[in-house]
Amino acid sequence: MGRVAIVTGGTRGIGEAISVALKDMGMKVAANYAGNDERAREFTERTGIAAYKWDVSDFDACQEGVKKVEADLGPVDVLVNNAGITRDTTMKRMDHQKWQDVIDTNLGGCFNMAKAVFEGMQGRNYGRIVNIGSINGQAGQYGQVNYAAAKSGIHGFTKALAQEGARNGVTVNAIAPGYIDTDMVAAVPEEVLAKIIAKIPVGRLGKAEEIARAVGFLVDEQGGFITGSTMSVNGGQHMY
Repeated sequence: MGRVAIVTGGTRGIGEAISVALKDMGMKVAANYAGNDERAREFTERTGIAAYKWDVSDFDACQEGVKKVEADLGPVDVLVNNAGITRDTTMKRMDHQKWQDVIDTNLGGCFNMAKAVFEGMQGRNYGRIVNIGSINGQAGQYGQVNYAAAKSGIHGFTKALAQEGARNGVTVNAIAPGYIDTDMVAAVPEEVLAKIIAKIPVGRLGKAEEIARAVGFLVDEQGGFITGSTMSVNGGQHMY
């Protein structure tokens, strides 16, 4: 029987690539999403992966969502915290809501989802949690104090939770992607994107599938000695 995995933000972009990669590894995958019902239906029809709708920033919704997945598929063995949003602007123009929305979804979502699955993983002496951080959580980025703070927090969250899970076979790791060819990056003005690519030693944007491969490595059953680590997948742009 295959392991059960939840991928938050799992129906598009990096999350979609991760969901498909885990299915290809033989896992039963639940792809969480927050709002785009049409995209989620298309995703499920195309991939055969079930999509489940809830807001990861809502603690109670995460508890109920995980219960629904476990009732349908079984106990959750693998959690990939990928869901994230941006509300980019400078500190001068950033209101409190733009700050709070990003913190609640990107960082709070990691807590809410881990809280829903961690005790069960400990009880079964097995679990794999991967949190998707960012190069901008390592190096910072102009106009992203909210996003950079949340992603940096994910890296610290990962190291602390890894210590709690280690003796019970639960590994907790993070991946810090660089600039990946997704809808989010496609929205960056062309002249700005050209400057970004010029700073990437490999000379191109990353692919969502390259992040998915890294996730697959960390959640493998033979990966039990890797925990508390942050894997940078950024084409050499930031060596940390």
